[in-house]
Amino acid sequence: MVFIGMMATRRGTSNAVAAHPAKRFGGNIFTISTNSLLSVSSSSSTFSTATGNSSDRIRNTHLDKNIDEALASFNRMLRMHPRPSVVQFGLGLSSIVKFKQYATVVGLCKLMESLGIKHNVYTLNILINCFCRLSLLHFGFSILGKMLKLGVEPDSVTFNTLINGLCIEGKVLQAVRLSDQMAERGCKPDVFTYTSIVNGLCKTGNTNVAIKLLKKMEERGVEPSLFTLNVIINSLCKDKLITDAFNLFSKMKNSSILPNSVTYNCLIQGVCNLGQWKEATRLLNEMVAMNILPNVVTFNILVDAICKEGLVSDAQDVVDTMIQRGQQPDIITYNTLMDGYCLRSQMDEAKKVFDLMISKGILPDVRSYNILINGYCKCKRIDETMRHLDEMSQIGLIPDSFTYTTLIGGLYLSRRDLAAKKLFKENSVSGRPLDVVTYATMLVGLCNSGNLDEALKLFQAMKDNGPVPNIVCYSIIIDCMGKSGRIEDAREMFSSLSAKGLHPTVFTYTIMINALCKGGFLHEAYDLFKKMEDHGCLPNSCSYNTIIKGFLQNNNASKAIQLLEEMVVRGFSADASTTEMILNLSSDSDFLRRFVDAH
Repeated sequence: MVFIGMMATRRGTSNAVAAHPAKRFGGNIFTISTNSLLSVSSSSSTFSTATGNSSDRIRNTHLDKNIDEALASFNRMLRMHPRPSVVQFGLGLSSIVKFKQYATVVGLCKLMESLGIKHNVYTLNILINCFCRLSLLHFGFSILGKMLKLGVEPDSVTFNTLINGLCIEGKVLQAVRLSDQMAERGCKPDVFTYTSIVNGLCKTGNTNVAIKLLKKMEERGVEPSLFTLNVIINSLCKDKLITDAFNLFSKMKNSSILPNSVTYNCLIQGVCNLGQWKEATRLLNEMVAMNILPNVVTFNILVDAICKEGLVSDAQDVVDTMIQRGQQPDIITYNTLMDGYCLRSQMDEAKKVFDLMISKGILPDVRSYNILINGYCKCKRIDETMRHLDEMSQIGLIPDSFTYTTLIGGLYLSRRDLAAKKLFKENSVSGRPLDVVTYATMLVGLCNSGNLDEALKLFQAMKDNGPVPNIVCYSIIIDCMGKSGRIEDAREMFSSLSAKGLHPTVFTYTIMINALCKGGFLHEAYDLFKKMEDHGCLPNSCSYNTIIKGFLQNNNASKAIQLLEEMVVRGFSADASTTEMILNLSSDSDFLRRFVDAH
């Protein structure tokens, strides 16, 4: 019997492991062979990997050589007299497609046509596939029209390629219609047809429809593939419908379709997201018992889940286990671990991971630097932040909008206002990526520094030239107006939101209520508080504390008591400043008694 323990913690295990998620995996280590290969990337891992070791350069050179040979072979066929059959040309095109040279294949197909080489269904299907891969779906459909015009009968590959292209672009309804036309032309939809549509449905959030289609497949005698079932299980796990995912998983195991590492990774990701650590342990044990070896994706899921629980030292143990058992961490592993340390403000440890990653031959990507820059900014270590920004440029990495947004926020946090303004201006002039979040960060910095007029100029520039301000930007300005005593301006801007198609959030309502309370418009503030729910925006703890403090500041203790009781019934509690204000009303012993009872 193999017991899977992911931690092998240096502190050892105890009977009270349930208190810590990472410890719930146990203390023993399972055996992993070094030939476990990663077949697909984790759905939760979307960062690119930049490697700089010699093996990658050798492999790329080898690929370049192979594509050159494939192109040379194709050109030889074009020069031959007589020329080979279209079947041979089709095989040549297929070999070039394997290297993802889609645009090249399109050009070669046109060249074939100009030389009088007639296409067949095989070569035209290749051309359609290339157009779909190049996101030129309309050209793919034009080839279908050409086929029908020339009397070349499209086959299931033709339709499946176009259906898959439609689904990739999120046009699932059109894909379904095309599958109906496919059947009308005598091409029975197969497992590839259904899987493309199932994948499209899941990606557009229609998992329930995908499950219904799965049942239709079975009714029509089309057996789903492992990929089909993995797509649905992954989507169910993302939607936190774990019970449904396990039901489908059980049906899979009872049929002739055996799960693979992708299946288990989806389920482990799902249960980790819900904090179901015992279930994750069971799945890991089952996975190994079925000779399905955990791969780098499995480990990355665990490292990410444990870091989010704040147990970064335990996550480090998982990484150590990976290395001991022959699985080399990738850039996702290192980035996740760095992020875990940064969340705990352990920047020196995060930097050690960063340096270790480089020493292992893995070059950091923009995400790696963004994690460090964000961590240093939050710790107000701006000098290290700027040094890493310079380092990015030196190694050819282009900072993105997140990088600059983080830097601007960090500079304001460190009270280096002029440097923040300079950086923002430089980026605006240079045309570097600045999105609405960057502008919102700048607005917050200006407002917190008391520069409302400057913030309003920037806000107007957004309205004139973009990006278009969102509700967050409006909320920032309204808040600053209220704090600056410009209540009428705040009231006017708040009232204009609906005409602009913007819906106030609970934050927007709360800051407006606070502004009205500070301005002495208590009845108006209370009316707005009551209207929140009518407009589909439920008050939260902050909203209640704000209105309660407003009544306390205006010496209306009885109304404050009423709202306090209502707040407690709804599961909220008074914050520190509200509690202090109440305790200062020591002359009203009955109020204090009722307050204590309410808590």
